[in-house]
Amino acid sequence: MKLTKDVVIIGAGAAGMMCAIEAGKRGRSVLLIDHAAKLAEKIRISGGGRCNFTNLHTKPENFFSNNPHFCRSALARFTPQDFIALIEKYGIRYHEKKLGQLFCDDSAQQIINMLRKECDAAEVAWQMHVKVESVSHVCINDEAEKQFVIKTNRNTVISQSVVIATGGLSIPQIGASSFGYQIAEQFGLTVTPLRPALVGLTFAPQDFNAFIDISGVAIDAVVSCNGASFRENILFTHRGLSGPAILQISSYWRPNETIHINLLPQYDVVNLLLEHRRSAQLLSSLLTEYLPKRFMQAWVKSLPMTAIKPMKQYHDNELQQMSQRLTDWQIIPSGTVGYKKAEVTQGGVDTSQLSSKTMQVKQVPGLYFIGEVVDVTGHLGGFNFQWAWSSGHAAGQYV
Repeated sequence: MKLTKDVVIIGAGAAGMMCAIEAGKRGRSVLLIDHAAKLAEKIRISGGGRCNFTNLHTKPENFFSNNPHFCRSALARFTPQDFIALIEKYGIRYHEKKLGQLFCDDSAQQIINMLRKECDAAEVAWQMHVKVESVSHVCINDEAEKQFVIKTNRNTVISQSVVIATGGLSIPQIGASSFGYQIAEQFGLTVTPLRPALVGLTFAPQDFNAFIDISGVAIDAVVSCNGASFRENILFTHRGLSGPAILQISSYWRPNETIHINLLPQYDVVNLLLEHRRSAQLLSSLLTEYLPKRFMQAWVKSLPMTAIKPMKQYHDNELQQMSQRLTDWQIIPSGTVGYKKAEVTQGGVDTSQLSSKTMQVKQVPGLYFIGEVVDVTGHLGGFNFQWAWSSGHAAGQYV
């Protein structure tokens, strides 16, 4: 069976549905294809099931890419306030958790239902649980103008435009694949190096033995690497470190590099220690007033035995060294927990080959890439969903 549509969108996630809605509103006949049986699983599981759907403070500086300016146009034309207006139209209640992060009060399923209804209103056609076998760009029936031929395990579809909204490699257990990158390479596009991002870090056993038993302990800290710094919680796990600050810094860390952690960012630690230099209290006991007890017990194990003594036995220079350890704890991760736990994929289709206004491939008229498959990655906190909405909206105006 052959179908003819104006637009075929491959990938019915956040970006794909937004693009379909906008194209459908323009009167374009749109077909959304997805290989999953269940719609938008990544939206459903996000934000602990409540979907951190945007961030009030979204700006280009919250994204990284080989071209940091590429995202500006799309973000300016569809803002967090635009998406908020859409969910308010549907009466979806939401709240700001922290730092501009907006979540549904009830369930992420409300966002999925809203997008589905908007697609239906725009008369978007669907094919779910369908595998795309090939995408080609050819002249049909000796016509001069090329069209796209999309062959699936169900049928063949001919269209003027194809949008690749297939996401990245993160969370393969819900169906993530390299399909979008394969299509890019098929059409001669460069894909920048891919790596898991917004992901926990692991450590070699010899570097982390002292902390292996404190899984679940969280500390408010500043984590820095390669010129970037984030202050939020770090969380000890069985394999290393996670928590918001670690997820953020994972996007800047590279193998064999050191991360720097200030465990007491709210204090002048040198003065704090010097104020207690005449105390008979053990250093570890003093610090449990400022840091979790289980962490301090583990921390002491990581220190030289000569460092475990009452405060009054320390020389001033020793206290300064201890302050340095606490405010600049330096550790070298052995790796990350990988795509299975990563929230996003860093890297993607090189933006130099795309129009920032339309998301169209410059050398292949009618071919578009949007969302996570593109080399634009947001910080933690709703920014990646906003990129999905904004890039999908941008392409939807032109497909």
